[in-house]
Amino acid sequence: MLACLRGAQKRYGAVQALAGVDLDVRAGEVLAVLGANGAGKTTALGLLTGRLTADGGEVELLGGDPTDPAIRRGIGVMLQEGNLPDTLRVAEHVRLYSSYYPDPRPLAESLALAGLTEIAQRPYSALSGGQQRRVQFALAICGRAPLLFVDEPTVGLDVESRRNFWAVLRQLRDEGTGIVLTTHYLEEADALADRVALMAAGQVLAEDTPTGIKSRAAGKRLRARTHLASELIASWPDVRSAVATDSGVEVVSNHAESVLRRWFAADETLADLEVRPLSLEEAFLSLTAAQASSVEETA
Repeated sequence: MLACLRGAQKRYGAVQALAGVDLDVRAGEVLAVLGANGAGKTTALGLLTGRLTADGGEVELLGGDPTDPAIRRGIGVMLQEGNLPDTLRVAEHVRLYSSYYPDPRPLAESLALAGLTEIAQRPYSALSGGQQRRVQFALAICGRAPLLFVDEPTVGLDVESRRNFWAVLRQLRDEGTGIVLTTHYLEEADALADRVALMAAGQVLAEDTPTGIKSRAAGKRLRARTHLASELIASWPDVRSAVATDSGVEVVSNHAESVLRRWFAADETLADLEVRPLSLEEAFLSLTAAQASSVEETA
């Protein structure tokens, strides 16, 4: 175990940011921590990286106290905000950060992994937003730390850069690095994560593999060619949405069997039927909506 939270609590005045959160971070694994704004994921990362202290519960990082500077040398961190000196060149930034670690990567390796070799001599101020994000990533990985925290890492990156970033994260994971990822791109979490922790209202709502999270959510996605209008199907009971596409009508339903029976009865020409589990994004929305309804019922 590289890091963990046990019953972690954190309050900001009247706001309970974390309410007894348990979380494990393991070597050779990507853990995606997902949640809407205010769910508590940023606070959880703040505790694990030593930037915040818990009001209750236990926080452990690499066998010690996350606020201990010696312990924190074992992590790499890429935050959403990276306020770096504009006048330093890319290579100078990476060389400086590498000096903070006992066994850093060679400079050329860090630059190559982050896709910065060709712009190593440019001042930070001359870089685009996406290039600056890649510099921030290089600073997180240059120390060869066993544990890496990346917070919304691909914001501002184009599609190709994002795919390259994913490839590097997979490489680091396969080398044994533990990675904690927060992202608003649910397809990113689906593509990268070995485990997903869904957070809502300061608690871990569900924790499982991406496939496991999808299976927990009520509902299926149906697609078929039909002569019925999507607006009509959308009005049926148990249909959450119905959208016309080039390949037919796509339906999301919490009770697929009842919808299918009605659909077959209403359209004898129904063809090319597909039934699939929800995407990770749809499962996330379904589970968080169910949690919100539960909270309202008990309020």
